[in-house]
Amino acid sequence: MSYTGPGFEPPRPRRSRRRALTVALAALVSGGLLGWGVYAAVGGSRDDGAAPSGASASASGSAPGPSRTPSPSGGSTSPSAGGEDEKPGASAGATSPSASAPAASGDLKGKVVVIDPGHNPGNFRHTAEINRSVDIGTHRKECDTTGTSTNDGYAEAEFTLDVAHRMRTLLQARGATVELTQDDDRPFGPCVDERARIGNDAEADAVVSLHADGSGTGNRGFHVILPGSVRAGAADTRAIVGPSRDLGERIAGNFVRATGSAPSNYTGGGTGLVTRKDLGGLNLSTVPKVFIECGNMRDSKDAALLTSGAWRQKAAQGISDGIVSFLRG
Repeated sequence: MSYTGPGFEPPRPRRSRRRALTVALAALVSGGLLGWGVYAAVGGSRDDGAAPSGASASASGSAPGPSRTPSPSGGSTSPSAGGEDEKPGASAGATSPSASAPAASGDLKGKVVVIDPGHNPGNFRHTAEINRSVDIGTHRKECDTTGTSTNDGYAEAEFTLDVAHRMRTLLQARGATVELTQDDDRPFGPCVDERARIGNDAEADAVVSLHADGSGTGNRGFHVILPGSVRAGAADTRAIVGPSRDLGERIAGNFVRATGSAPSNYTGGGTGLVTRKDLGGLNLSTVPKVFIECGNMRDSKDAALLTSGAWRQKAAQGISDGIVSFLRG
């Protein structure tokens, strides 16, 4: 869904000032009602079930928090590098290490955000290592997976790193301390239990795990995955279920606004929200955390968006705006 700016219009006769003010006021009212309608469709419904039948293929998987309307401007992060002509894999701020640079001054100073770019570009070279099982509380699961890709070969692991770099730039500009679980700076992984541990050890105020799905053709749209209430072995999510839902709702609402993408048409019942209890990265987290599947890499229309640098910048903006809204309360 490419953005098309307003077309050229020839000069029109000058209107009276009173009529111009009336038209502008009507446009503002209509825009506000439309924005509320989109948010209500995305963040208003709740889904507290376990893994659905159409759950994500790429993610390895209780009192709800209050639903709040994201602010159109107050919670918006600053734009960063990321032009219309970028090719797949071109990242904003890609030279920075996974450890965060010192935070700038800003309204998020003192806040810690951990971004978890799903998978790793080197995972396919280390299948034995990533296939070993790890304890995720409810059961054992493979350490990590290779992730999916578009039909033209653009890898999910490249996509997640690119969006993570763009988000880091946006959030650091607001003063947040930002850490990445991996920055293509290790041969494979980390395993899903270590990914959770990185967020826990950082005492993060928010953690977001980035993914893109590998579902069937015709399945389109994004969905945010929330932790279900789990208490088994090393997993105890009861304290984070509420705040994680709040974080997820804010990300979903802002993602719609920034990208124009619709919630998934194949899972989540049109809400863009899915609750799961089978993901180690969520089960083992002790801090507010969600996953986001930004689109379906196996659908040609979604793939066209995911491979666009301009769209990835919008995705990074929407997710970051949701985090900012959550952290500001």
